[in-house]
Amino acid sequence: MDVQEKKKQRYERIEEQIGGLLEKSDDVIARMATVIAILHHKMDGFFWTGFYILRGRKLVVGPYQGPVACQELEYGKGVCWASVLQEKTVVVENVHDFPGHIACDARSKSEIVVPLRNRDGDIIAVLDVDSSRYGNFDEIDATGLEKIVGMILP
Repeated sequence: MDVQEKKKQRYERIEEQIGGLLEKSDDVIARMATVIAILHHKMDGFFWTGFYILRGRKLVVGPYQGPVACQELEYGKGVCWASVLQEKTVVVENVHDFPGHIACDARSKSEIVVPLRNRDGDIIAVLDVDSSRYGNFDEIDATGLEKIVGMILP
């Protein structure tokens, strides 16, 4: 079995585990925190794992694990805002090549950001995952994380 297939199977196992845990609460913040804890400790290369919550023209840090985070992200800058403004998942192989990248921690090398939408389809937060490795994220991560993010709202 190759590395990609192993990663895909890990996401499937994590999705199943998260599904069982999320049944215990309908509180969105509690559900976010649970998802973050599982992902951060079960996925290889997840250096910083957390949510930024959209509040008007601000992205404010929510539940996360890893080093201290930026508390607010300046409107229109960085990968998180790119995901919100483009309304899609954004995968960045090398954050140093991303125009306007916000370096909350200099050890961050690659990043993936997945929008969390409410029942009306509006983005209310983003899942942000940084890695200390270049090129750590790919389409398997995008698909797996999109499924998991889609489980957060009760």
